[in-house]
Amino acid sequence: MSRQPDVTVVVAVYNTMPYLTTCLDSLVGQTIGLDRLEVVAVDDGSTDGSGAELDRYAERYPDTVRVLHQANSGGPAAPSNVALDHARGRYVFFIGSDDHLGPEALERLVAAADRWDSDVVLGRMVGTNKRYVHQAAYASTQERLDLFDSPLPWSLSNTKLFRRDLVERHGLRFRTDMRMGSDQPFTLEACFRAKKISVLADYEYYYAVRRENAQNITYASRFEERLRCAEELVAFVAGLVEPGPRRDAVLLRHFSWEVAKLLRREFLDLSPDVQQHVHDRIRKLAEAYLTEGILARMAPDLRLRLVIARDGDLAQLRELIGQQADKALPEVTIADGRWYAHHVGFRDPAFGYPDDWYDVTDQAAKVLAKLTATELAWGRDAAGARVLVVTARSRWAELSADVLRVSVGELTGVTSVAPDGTGTVVRTDFAVDRLLAVVAANGERRVVRAEVTALGGTGSAPLRTERRVAAPRRLARHGVRFHLVTPTTNHKGQVIVAITPVTAGRFLARLRRIWPSGGK
Repeated sequence: MSRQPDVTVVVAVYNTMPYLTTCLDSLVGQTIGLDRLEVVAVDDGSTDGSGAELDRYAERYPDTVRVLHQANSGGPAAPSNVALDHARGRYVFFIGSDDHLGPEALERLVAAADRWDSDVVLGRMVGTNKRYVHQAAYASTQERLDLFDSPLPWSLSNTKLFRRDLVERHGLRFRTDMRMGSDQPFTLEACFRAKKISVLADYEYYYAVRRENAQNITYASRFEERLRCAEELVAFVAGLVEPGPRRDAVLLRHFSWEVAKLLRREFLDLSPDVQQHVHDRIRKLAEAYLTEGILARMAPDLRLRLVIARDGDLAQLRELIGQQADKALPEVTIADGRWYAHHVGFRDPAFGYPDDWYDVTDQAAKVLAKLTATELAWGRDAAGARVLVVTARSRWAELSADVLRVSVGELTGVTSVAPDGTGTVVRTDFAVDRLLAVVAANGERRVVRAEVTALGGTGSAPLRTERRVAAPRRLARHGVRFHLVTPTTNHKGQVIVAITPVTAGRFLARLRRIWPSGGK
């Protein structure tokens, strides 16, 4: 191969069939053309036929695809480094062997890098099969993206176009001591050293795939590996970027994502000694690097989680994690129209945290909308027309009828509220005639929902029950049509109203079930 390719695509491969075939097809089918493309794939000891599949493509495209085989190294870092050692392109691009590219991806990326003289170019990534991809960095096409004043720290995977001269000039390679997250130090330092970083948001360049068995390394990693990854990433940033706002901008991502995610509900499932071990290590990280600048920019729930991990004991940390995992708010203090949750540390002089850290006013409407249904019954309105009566409770005495709307599908009922000393009783009447006004030909199952507009926000939630409630099935007529109306609860504990048209066929079938011998 005497020519220098415009771009070398590095593919680290370990047991990714059949996704590997889709990946390779997307590479050899790139509009940039085979003469401008080099693919260097390293088989890291695959046992599922991936190595043979790579060899098949190398045989079919001998001037484009090169394959190297090695014993399994335990992660993508080592094979990626081997591929880099063999890369010849002006640019290098990394792709996961279970992912694939849009047909024009490489042509567009290289053209942008040449046009703007960029060292790093991001192309918009999207997730498939429910794979999460942070999208903020891809909001718009930009010739120049600042590492420290943009969402770029939230998109530090290596799935980007890099000028190979930059990579080799600074001796950038992947951390072989990190089973997961090994691409982040590489990407971060490349962006830190780059004279220009650009982003293209005009095309779906990269499709990140979540395998059906969810065995991507990121998904399969164990708790200890995630903790060590967080420690290594924070330490790497601290060693690369000087203290101050620039370091804080990057560490904000690592504390919000890699560190805080270790303190979710799953933490409570660990044994007490492991919990203490994890807590000690996270406290050490927070004491060393969690600055006021980071805390000021952090999401409120994550900020509280991390400061309690830093300043509190294990029992307090466990309590807070349980409070945050619970979808219902604990006790609140309402002052000057603001809601403050009594999470761990609220107005505790031992911590001295400001009330603002406990402000949950923006959640108030959603919380107020969570009603517990207590009874379903039939009744009559003042004019004698039949109504379905839904009775529910709210634990909040602050709930009023003027901010509350209870509905079945598109129909809003007539609601009244009555404080009872420990909360509020909510009664809603639904006129049956209006309930049947618009029904699909084969019937419907409509969820009863509450919606609250208050304190500058709107929240809605289905009515749920702590025990099964139901009202007797009723036959009701709308015009010349009859329907069976069944108020009940579904398997999720939500209150529903099932409406079934009564056709002649259904009526006769029901008669046959009642009188199987024709009434003789």
